[in-house]
Amino acid sequence: MAERAAPLHTTSMKTRHKQTNPKTPETLNRRAALPSRDSVKRFLAEAQGAPHFRDIIRAFSVAPENRKALRGMMKSLEAEGHAERAGRKRHTEAGRLPENALVEVTGIDRDGEAIARPVVWDAPGRAPVIFMQPERKGAAALAPGAKVLAQLKRIGPDKYEGRTIKRVEGQSGSIVGVFHKTPQGGRIEPVDRRQKGEWVVPESEVMGAMEAEIVRAEPLPGKAFGPKPARVTERLGNAEDARSVSLIAIAQHGIPMEFSDGTRRDAKKAKPVALGKRADLRELPLITIDGSDARDFDDAVFAAPEPHGYRLIVAIADVAHYVKPGSALDRDARMRGNSCYFPDRVVPMLPEELSNGLCSLKPGEERGCLFVEMHIDVHGTKLRHAFGRGLMRSAARKTYEEVQEEFEDNPENHAHLYAAYHALSEARERRGTLNLDLPERKVTLGDDGQVQNVAPRPRLAAHKLIEEFMILANVCAAEELERLKLPCMYRVHAPPTQEKLDNLRNFLATLEISLKPGGQLHPRDLDGVLRVVEGTPSAPLVNETILRSQSQAEYSPENLGHFGLALSRYAHFTSPIRRYADLLVHRALIRGLKLGNDGLTEEEMHAFADTAENITATERRATLAERDSTDRYLALYLQHRIGELFQARISGVTKFGLFATLTESGASGFLSMASLPDDYWVFDERAQTLSGRRSRAVYSLAQELEVRLNEAKPVTGGLLLGVAGLPAATRQRMDSLAKPTKKTKPKQNR
Repeated sequence: MAERAAPLHTTSMKTRHKQTNPKTPETLNRRAALPSRDSVKRFLAEAQGAPHFRDIIRAFSVAPENRKALRGMMKSLEAEGHAERAGRKRHTEAGRLPENALVEVTGIDRDGEAIARPVVWDAPGRAPVIFMQPERKGAAALAPGAKVLAQLKRIGPDKYEGRTIKRVEGQSGSIVGVFHKTPQGGRIEPVDRRQKGEWVVPESEVMGAMEAEIVRAEPLPGKAFGPKPARVTERLGNAEDARSVSLIAIAQHGIPMEFSDGTRRDAKKAKPVALGKRADLRELPLITIDGSDARDFDDAVFAAPEPHGYRLIVAIADVAHYVKPGSALDRDARMRGNSCYFPDRVVPMLPEELSNGLCSLKPGEERGCLFVEMHIDVHGTKLRHAFGRGLMRSAARKTYEEVQEEFEDNPENHAHLYAAYHALSEARERRGTLNLDLPERKVTLGDDGQVQNVAPRPRLAAHKLIEEFMILANVCAAEELERLKLPCMYRVHAPPTQEKLDNLRNFLATLEISLKPGGQLHPRDLDGVLRVVEGTPSAPLVNETILRSQSQAEYSPENLGHFGLALSRYAHFTSPIRRYADLLVHRALIRGLKLGNDGLTEEEMHAFADTAENITATERRATLAERDSTDRYLALYLQHRIGELFQARISGVTKFGLFATLTESGASGFLSMASLPDDYWVFDERAQTLSGRRSRAVYSLAQELEVRLNEAKPVTGGLLLGVAGLPAATRQRMDSLAKPTKKTKPKQNR
């Protein structure tokens, strides 16, 4: 390194002391000087393993009198997140993986070798990529989902080489793909786009799988190099059947579909709730408001005016009455964590006898509930609240569209609900929340399972009404548990990391929009950016980019606040039919308010941290599966339109090509470098552009362009696009250059 001082000579101190030529002042100053912070950071980044403090001293020839200052520098680098302790007097670069770590296989490269990531990654930014070495002779290859203890060696920035030390029992992973027959047996084409290599199936291991059938398989022992063998363990359905699209996502993400025998038994034995000591809410005109395609109804609302404000009641299905701690129902619900929703089916957290039956707040039927009565003033400020356990009878099952239409036809309809909503909206505006405008795509299927239509879901005032009622109820639940000094399963959303904010700031700079420094940033500042671009062509991309800059919300027994909603405390209380977190909040309230003997147990309280980690993971698993399923349905919808032209907007720029979103359907596709016009393309990471040296064409974020659909693969959900022509600005410039210039006669000297 340029800034590193020369190493010490190997001659002894005694010999050096007898040198006739004394050190010059320049030499003494150079030896006594401290290395710069950047030099130490580079040294840690390039070092193999974790260097000892004396290694740093030797590398920079630090004099004894400066070693105390060097220790201070190391502590400062630790505090700022640039260095980490790795044992006594040892340091590593921040975010560096240890020599041995637990890793999970996430994909397969074109050579059939596994690609992994660390199971634990708390540092900012993306986790490093780990390229696993071939398994030892006679061992089965690593499959996606497998977890192993690996020996790691750094081979570059955010890149490691891994070698398996020990496999984790019960975490061997599996392969989900489409089976194709071959003379030797078959091959499996993975459904995951991250898996580039195929697997070969010996004839004796095909399990009767047919051509184009979706299968689950497990690796077999084979050679270290070459195609990896596998054994079919499960046949899931025909890939060419539209009804199998969701099955692919369910199998790929390991979402459990079958309930245990004990759970099915308990669900069938369940009986309706009796009034007993519950509050009688049966005469209160509570109504449910949900989407037209809703499968379960777990919340009902009521509002009435009172002097200087409104009285609100939110009643929630009493799932805790049926799902007792430690029961078979409880174990299955905790394992699933949440329900998963697909265009053609639901994988529920609870059996249908409960989720669609005794827990669902169906109109005209008596149902047990936990409710919260809230009082707000005319400006939406909460004055007080109280929780209870009751018996209710829903007065009506309404859809968002029905409620909106009835209110617009006659403002007397649902007048109190809307008045309370407007008051709560005023309070939300004062809080300064982040209000992203990201239309959700609704995939409509026909009776044959084929996609009939893909369109954005409408966002009505009725949607926002229910959202505001639920948010207030959730805040009340968190406040109540804090008052009772009981554990709360908080829903937390941390502020964006500095790295993500820097990336967002660089992107906004391309649109000439500035952003406050990270330490001063409030959700209303990001919302202000959205208002600036509202109605402009760049609005959809700015919304998506701000979403990507956010930390992921998660569950935690520690209160970190909710950045997006600008709330200091928040919990999930309103959907216990489909979220285990809400069920835990219900049990905690039942225990604290002495509403029954089926409240939170001591054992559950001790396991809160583990449970939070589990249900956060299952929620993210469900989100990925739902997104993958939608992508596959979109590819199925578009596969008959290969070669057609579409209007699109650039949503991502990389050194490998462009990502674009089709305006018509919201489907995302990739344009590789090979699909761009013939040119030498230069990637500018800061400006997020690709520029052609010869054509001077520029592709940038949010830019509109016309694309051709080259390929649509329903099995993976991937779309490959091609540019239909140069960007409009480039064509105009080239046209102007091509126009002949007007010739003028030269002036004659007179």
